[in-house]
Amino acid sequence: MLAQGVTTQKAALGGSRVACRPTRAARAAAPRTVSVQASKVKKVVLAYSGGLDTSVILKWLQDTYECEDTYECEVVTFTADLGQGEELEPARKKAEAAGVKEIYIDDLREEFVRDFVFPMFRANSTYEGVYLLGTSIARPLIAKRQIEIAMEVGADAVSHGATGKGNDQVRFELGYYGLKPDIKVIAPWREWDLNSRTRLIEYAETHGLAVPAGKRNEPPYSMDANLLHISYEGNALEDPWVEASEDMFTRSVSPEQAPDTPTYIEIEFEKGDPVAINGTRMSPATLLTELNRLGGENGIGRVDIVESRFVGMKSRGVYETPGGTILLAARRAVESICLDRGEAHLKDDIMPRYAELVYNGFWFSPERLALQELVDKTQQFVEGTVRVKLYKGNVIVCGRKSQYSLYDSKISSFEDDEGAYDQKDAAGFIKLQALRLRTLARNRGDAWRKELL
Repeated sequence: MLAQGVTTQKAALGGSRVACRPTRAARAAAPRTVSVQASKVKKVVLAYSGGLDTSVILKWLQDTYECEDTYECEVVTFTADLGQGEELEPARKKAEAAGVKEIYIDDLREEFVRDFVFPMFRANSTYEGVYLLGTSIARPLIAKRQIEIAMEVGADAVSHGATGKGNDQVRFELGYYGLKPDIKVIAPWREWDLNSRTRLIEYAETHGLAVPAGKRNEPPYSMDANLLHISYEGNALEDPWVEASEDMFTRSVSPEQAPDTPTYIEIEFEKGDPVAINGTRMSPATLLTELNRLGGENGIGRVDIVESRFVGMKSRGVYETPGGTILLAARRAVESICLDRGEAHLKDDIMPRYAELVYNGFWFSPERLALQELVDKTQQFVEGTVRVKLYKGNVIVCGRKSQYSLYDSKISSFEDDEGAYDQKDAAGFIKLQALRLRTLARNRGDAWRKELL
């Protein structure tokens, strides 16, 4: 079933594709550029960007896998608009030129922020204390939509362009199998022998695929973008001692170049989710887009980290997450007055586990869903407004208020609280807390004290 707000485009091409393709005998005589033995696949849904890699994958799928009626399998392309900021029309035209009959181009921005980003942020998730999981959280939505399309068009396989060294292959495929256990998964980078940029370009040229001039040389880094963030990895960034070049960044100015005058904004929350900026209510995607603009203008959201990939290696990544960085600081500020200490500390205890599940690709796992239920239960009274100051790469909380605030100035005041808090009660509280420590010290004597002093 199509998600609400999704636009699906299908291109129906007339004529027989088989008539304009080489015969099976001619194909057998042609030189092989891949090492995979063909198997029968009726129809495959490909996560398709229209770039060089997925264009080669599209052609490779057509040439490598067989179906019952023709020598090539039918490929359905799926391109997701997750707010990456790219024009998607060229992807449709390239798919049409490749003979694709069914082309899906879906605007998933609202679903992405509403059903994936915001639930994750309710848990205040950061992987290894820093990474805001911008790439990780996009993969389950893409996988979900691929499976929906596969079920709609009767496809028996799905395919992605993730490499065999990264986390994304795991994230995509755990999503596929979690939603449709019997689906066939085709991961070309684990199957073919096009293991270099040169061989990829040679394959493209041999098969008449356009190779942009900028793709002929190895790019300085790879990028992945969506409405939450943009990532940069590989090549020029592989030495963790070398600083990233300033001209790499696309979503933020450097803190040094940010305005000398701070920007103040107010963010309103309802049940843990942001709903308005400076009094203007916005949809989830619109709100995150505006936070990205405000953060980017003030040099906010850049991180340079070395992370522990799920597949076992260390990887350096540079990320820009301007809106998410603001949102995390503001969320923690509103929670600081709305959550009880036990609720807040329990959330902090489970957050690393939740973040690890998202990072590793277990979005559709029962444990992630169970943790989400717990997190969401804590958010029913997280409502209020947070005022933050954005200044040269910093998000500074300077005000917070809520109708459900647990902060009582009368109790916390150093002035006369008119009997709201009896300071004499603290003596008994401290003695009870100290009971086990005093018992230890008496029982273990000088040997114990010697270790401590």
